[in-house]
Amino acid sequence: MNIEELRSFCCSLPAVTEDVKWGNNLVFSVGDKMFCLADLDPPLQIALKVPEPEFIELTETADIIQAPYFARAKWIKILNEDRFNRMEWEHYIRQSYELVKLNLSRKMRENIG
Repeated sequence: MNIEELRSFCCSLPAVTEDVKWGNNLVFSVGDKMFCLADLDPPLQIALKVPEPEFIELTETADIIQAPYFARAKWIKILNEDRFNRMEWEHYIRQSYELVKLNLSRKMRENIG
């Protein structure tokens, strides 16, 4: 997945906003809560939230580490954009989106739909 495919998919999810934080991170959020971060400096590296059992499993595999500063919240950082195929990327991005959305207030979730 390249940066344009990432942007296109993330922005297709309901109520997603996009901005740049910390100078070189493209951040996708739902309800002002981040669910995906991408380094704008090459090589493309992407951080996502995952459920705890997957966090442990994935961080023991090649090209995936605990995301710096976010690991305690069960975020992973994928170091190689070719690590997953398109379907897998979409699964993990959507899963991160849903995990973050679940922690929003009920009213905000209802507004998102």
